[in-house]
Amino acid sequence: MSTNKVNVEGVMLFEQPFARVPYENYRKVFRASQRNIERELGNVQTASNDLQKRTKANEVDREDAAKTVDGMIARVENLKRKLSDLQENNGMPTLDVTQERLHHLAVVEALPTTNCPVFSRWADTRLDRWLVDWTLRAGREKTARKLAQERGIETLVDIDLFMDIHRIERALCRHSCTEAIAWCSENKTALRKIKGSSRAAPLCIATILMYLQSTLEFELRLQEYIELARARKTQEAIAYSRKHLVPWQETHLQQIMQAAALLAVQPSTTCGQYRRLYDESRWTSLIQAFRLAIYTLNSLPTEPLLHLALYAGLASLKLPACYDLTHNVDCPVCDPSIGILAEEVPYSHHANSTIVCRLSGKIMDEDNMPMAFPEHGYVYSREALEEMAAKNSGKVTCPRSGEVCELKSLKKVFIS
Repeated sequence: MSTNKVNVEGVMLFEQPFARVPYENYRKVFRASQRNIERELGNVQTASNDLQKRTKANEVDREDAAKTVDGMIARVENLKRKLSDLQENNGMPTLDVTQERLHHLAVVEALPTTNCPVFSRWADTRLDRWLVDWTLRAGREKTARKLAQERGIETLVDIDLFMDIHRIERALCRHSCTEAIAWCSENKTALRKIKGSSRAAPLCIATILMYLQSTLEFELRLQEYIELARARKTQEAIAYSRKHLVPWQETHLQQIMQAAALLAVQPSTTCGQYRRLYDESRWTSLIQAFRLAIYTLNSLPTEPLLHLALYAGLASLKLPACYDLTHNVDCPVCDPSIGILAEEVPYSHHANSTIVCRLSGKIMDEDNMPMAFPEHGYVYSREALEEMAAKNSGKVTCPRSGEVCELKSLKKVFIS
């Protein structure tokens, strides 16, 4: 019974992004509400203070005071309407999604074992969620939406998030930074928290992407400046640099100085440091950095959740024998289409080995003894060989070596 107990901690390892995405969405709603409150009430406070000063100085009559008060009331009513619309259109739907997902997770915590039908239904729903996640990452948005609708799991998947990701990535593919910069502005506070997370890491592609992720807004601004320099729009480039690059001088002075020299360097230059700035591959790096940034903010793994689950299972099955010339038809790692995923996972560690018959796929033990061919020594289970002998007049044939012998000539194998 204990082996069938639900491993809640193991299940929850995969579910952090499941709960984090609606939280991040509601955080944006909260920040938008906060900005509206600060702006409108700030204006009301300013008008109130001004009215108070003019009243003390006898510089306002009753009519002007009434107009000022009416203006403050109108601002407060306008604020109330904005907050109500924001809560109704964005806040409540996000809270409903959050509640639905937390309820979905609470179900598995209350289950006693994995044998009950409720867990099977929950696991099927989880697999559907992972399939939708995989199709979204692969760019198959219509398939993902149809699958979510058919399974009734629209609130349990992040279609809108990935649609937003693809929208911004397509804009970057068109060499437009506008959408990505707007996203950085919306998430400025959260992006600041991941800044500099890879300063001590060794220099590699992953480190470069982490650096771009932590300074994504600056890199986007720099790319827009580079495009102006590429088009030889010198005056516009200078004005753009003063407005958008100079404010970053405390942390990116060296890059700003290097970028300034682009105005004197042609895009066809062979000078390494400037050729790298003009290189079109910077757009690919920006797309990867943006994707990494938005995944990080929402606790999404860079790999599809379906792949991560498969990795965990394949790591428990992977053996050196899986890469022999002959494969076990019952082994997922030996399957060419699935085995690709197993290439990067470690081999499984078994304190006690289990020997499986290549012919029948059954475990060989004291009730189903392993039997070895006398000449080449290949081993198969007694049940499988007895079944073969019954069909071939008492003779058995090794499928790997082609050796043929009588059943009684086989040798028992004892494993210690």
